[in-house]
Amino acid sequence: MQMASRVQTDEDAGERSKVWILDQKLDQPMEEEAKRLRNMYKEKKFSASMVLQLAFQSLGVVYGDLGTSPLYVFYNTFPSRIEDPEDVIGALSLIIYSLSLVPLLKYVFIVCRANDNGQGGTFALYSLLCRHANIKIIPNQDRTDEELTTYSRSVFPAEQSFAARTKRWLEGNAFKKNALLVLVLIGTCMVIGDGILTPAISVLSAVGGINVGHPVINNDVVVLVAVAIIVGLFSMQHYGTDKVGWLFAPVVLVWFLLIGGIGMFNIWRYDSSVLKAFSPVCIYRYFRRGGRDSWTSLGGIMLSITGTEALFADLSHFPVSSIQIAFTVIVFPCLLLAYSGQAAYLLKNPDNVGGAFYHSIPDSIYWPVFLVATAAAVVASQATISATFSLVKQALALGCFPRVKVVHTSKTFPNQIYIPDINWILMILCIAVTAGFRNQTQIGNASGTAVVIVMLVTTFLMTLIMILVWRCHWIIVLIFTGLSLVVECTYFSAVLLKVNQGGWVPLVIAAAFYIIMYVWHYGTVKRFETELHSKVSMAWILGLGPSLGLVRVPGIGLVYTELASGVPHIFSHFITNLPAIHSVVVFVCVKYLPVHKVPEEERFLVKRIGPKKFHMFRCVARYGYQDLHKKDHEFEKKLFDNLFLFARYESLMEGGSDSDLSGLVDEQTAQSGNTLENDNGNTVSSEDSIVPINSSSHASNTIRSYGQASSQIEIDELEFLNTCRDVGVVHILGNSVVKARRDSKFFKKIAIDYIYAFLRKICRENSAIFNVPQESLLNVGQILYV
Repeated sequence: MQMASRVQTDEDAGERSKVWILDQKLDQPMEEEAKRLRNMYKEKKFSASMVLQLAFQSLGVVYGDLGTSPLYVFYNTFPSRIEDPEDVIGALSLIIYSLSLVPLLKYVFIVCRANDNGQGGTFALYSLLCRHANIKIIPNQDRTDEELTTYSRSVFPAEQSFAARTKRWLEGNAFKKNALLVLVLIGTCMVIGDGILTPAISVLSAVGGINVGHPVINNDVVVLVAVAIIVGLFSMQHYGTDKVGWLFAPVVLVWFLLIGGIGMFNIWRYDSSVLKAFSPVCIYRYFRRGGRDSWTSLGGIMLSITGTEALFADLSHFPVSSIQIAFTVIVFPCLLLAYSGQAAYLLKNPDNVGGAFYHSIPDSIYWPVFLVATAAAVVASQATISATFSLVKQALALGCFPRVKVVHTSKTFPNQIYIPDINWILMILCIAVTAGFRNQTQIGNASGTAVVIVMLVTTFLMTLIMILVWRCHWIIVLIFTGLSLVVECTYFSAVLLKVNQGGWVPLVIAAAFYIIMYVWHYGTVKRFETELHSKVSMAWILGLGPSLGLVRVPGIGLVYTELASGVPHIFSHFITNLPAIHSVVVFVCVKYLPVHKVPEEERFLVKRIGPKKFHMFRCVARYGYQDLHKKDHEFEKKLFDNLFLFARYESLMEGGSDSDLSGLVDEQTAQSGNTLENDNGNTVSSEDSIVPINSSSHASNTIRSYGQASSQIEIDELEFLNTCRDVGVVHILGNSVVKARRDSKFFKKIAIDYIYAFLRKICRENSAIFNVPQESLLNVGQILYV
């Protein structure tokens, strides 16, 4: 058996502890095992065939939105008519360089590298920053959390370095931390808004081809068909991204090959001079010739890169290499050909800009392309829907979204999820937008507003990532930030001109979701701070004596709390109002860390509270924002396995003679190369231990085989715990009512007493999240004034 020791000082007065890690690899050095675990939880390495397979599948999940933009870009760029054929060349040039600079250069080759162990999106960037700077709002982290194998971060920068100065500036006050969180929430809300607008504009634009083929069909029929398709799309989501991806990927591949082939045909048939748009001089001439009208048209050109933000948010579903291969080999060249072909057609037929895509299709393949376009439009919605699910899951884990049901839909790819509540909300809002606007122009203006705001948020977060995580030279950071802001602020200024023409929709949707997310986070922080300040002191617990001043009835009481240290106020509230408490009390804290996953062998952290005769323990279960514990039906069993192993190990330490213990320590030290010292450099004593369990089976076998002197003590402790568990286990949950103090400001009272209270009432109960059986559940009510 191999051991390494660490020391943790608890916040409770008078508590001293030491940490023992029981390693599950008996035949490997500790350094090799740590390296193995870190490699395991880094981005998963795939074989070449698997990378190509996932690149194919990513077409159906990630690139549908980008791929269907040719359906409506030119129409939204020139909603009235084309004044000068040369304007088509200028617009095409803008589209070419927008696709090259934003999706290709910025996102696929730079932003995707800033993933958090394969996870993408604004919250993944925020989690990465939280590990490199003390900016997390909820202060529930502990020093031992930083020793997780997945808690990867760069070494601390030099004191006078640019990264160190930026870190100190960011940690300087609470306002900057809150401002960063607000920025992340805004970006997340805009992605959710885009998840509503993309299905509306994609499906409506595709179905609009009926009008081109049969002009006698009115727009009401088009809207009705679009709504029916949207309902079917959202009804399929429960099958999961894995199955949906395999269903959609062939459709999108055929779509890209079709639009690329049609583009080449149109270039050859109509006007090959359109290829001069690859010269950036055409952009200068376009703005000089059109002035304000050219500037306003940027809102339509912006739609050519919608779906780029979903590309990064969907990164958790696929490896970066698959995303890059799919984009560079298929998506990018086919899009360039499609836009160039439409531009060539419009040079000869400027009056048909209203249905440019369908008008440019050869008559012989019109209806087959129409069917594929409709199917591709349905696929386009999948990218933003999947991105919305991923972001909501991350926000939920980091305390920024009310508790909702999260379903993991794939055993092979655990990051692929489905959230029923969010799915139906998106569907209702999407139908409302489709039926309300009834045309793609205003929906396009709305979508452009959402997309450009998300890109601006990503740029600001990436600037911090490059400074704090990558430690790039400030000149490189300046070039990236400056170039990104020039492009995105230009587009932002254009979409602002169309706020009154539909651009207000994502702002309203995002504002509604932002209020929900910020108020929930604000209430969560205030509740945690109140519980932290009102926790029971160890002196009070020790003063109660072994019986805690009550009757100790047989059984085990699991008291759930958000505090990772100290005795929560709910416990004193419980024993003050009830005459009895269980013989064994375990304070269970389930907390999320700013990491994507916590290895199972490092999940639990067990500690004894007070003297041994009190039979009080604390168990902290740590999760990452991609972990799922709701369906972990063995959570209780694993908790007790770790608790019993802790008791065995503690008994071994107390029961063995000094020479035996010292021999064991020397043996393990010789194998692991570690020494058992506390923070002061002294050898730690055998009282009060914390044990993060690495492997129950190996450790227990080793412990049972060691030392006859400790066997009786071990048996007594374990028999007592087993007897109590056999009698019964009761799950004690705090049902706290949070209210604002009387002297609170008006806005705080509105946020806490009405909005936060309403959200807590309609969200899922803690008992459902923790999978607590109803027959052994005990809710303890209390009022917290924040």
